[in-house]
Amino acid sequence: MIPAARPATPRAGELPTGTGYAPCHHGELLQGVFLDDDGRRCAGLVTLPMAGPGSTAAFTRRPGTAPEALTVLPADRTKAARAAALAVAECARRTGAPACGGEVRLTCDVPVGLGMGSSTADVIATVRAVADSYGVRLPVDTVARLAVRAELACDPLMLDGRPVLFAQREGRVLEVLGPALPPLVVVGCALGGGAPVDTLALPVREVGDGDVRTFERLRTLLRRAVATGDVHRLGEVATASARRGQQALGHPEFDALTGIARQAGAVGVQIAHSGAVAGVLFDPAAPELRHRVRGCRGALDAQGIPATRTFTTTKELLNGPAHRGVDRPAGPDTPRRPARLPAL
Repeated sequence: MIPAARPATPRAGELPTGTGYAPCHHGELLQGVFLDDDGRRCAGLVTLPMAGPGSTAAFTRRPGTAPEALTVLPADRTKAARAAALAVAECARRTGAPACGGEVRLTCDVPVGLGMGSSTADVIATVRAVADSYGVRLPVDTVARLAVRAELACDPLMLDGRPVLFAQREGRVLEVLGPALPPLVVVGCALGGGAPVDTLALPVREVGDGDVRTFERLRTLLRRAVATGDVHRLGEVATASARRGQQALGHPEFDALTGIARQAGAVGVQIAHSGAVAGVLFDPAAPELRHRVRGCRGALDAQGIPATRTFTTTKELLNGPAHRGVDRPAGPDTPRRPARLPAL
């Protein structure tokens, strides 16, 4: 049950400050066009959760200032700035407190331009920080609605890792696939040298009835994989989705990636459909798992594909976290330098 809205009550001499956090993800397991409960076509996706990198926001309210007097640091996070304005209006309406300006400070260690949800993490962390400053816990569907308004499409990071088919342009869940994904070991890597992908420049392909039927079949297979804990079926779905994604992305290393996965005995591969991050998926119960993972990482290196992070769907594995010292360039809305992804 969501607590009733109440105004924040800072101690004497303190400004009303709230904090919020949102994780990133590791690209998609499935993305395409699906049918909702009314039979209407919807763009949708299923992300691969990853513990570790995320975005933290702190929002300090300035009572008595105009609502539009909002600042965001770093100043180029324009999507987070829009999210702050929308969240202030929402929280003021819910609490009856006057809307006012304030300052958002963002700290984010999500590599940008790789399709890991850095912009959405900033936006959701900001919305949660504003709500916290007002003493409000916003419903998940409200957070999703505000996130879509702030950036036109968003990832389901407000759902904290539950496997769902999410309509990213509408901010709604098309289907809850289950309580958790089957356990996976993921050897992460970056295609294209980790260079950002300009999704607006990608070719737009007309989606026909046959495409929708294919996406719906993959949706059914993924639902079964989650229900039965079938890692191999999940890998098949992710690989099929990744292969279809190449019609737009055209990563030159994709065939090498799938070949490495086969040689290492992986269950499949996954990629970000809006970036360069990718992963080789392993069954945690596979024999000689560490040997397989080491061989996979060596083969990636031999192909010039930088390995980034080895993790499970619930925790870090084997060699610990990577992305240390990652260069997060400025601006989710401006051209950015590719993130440096040191190998483990």
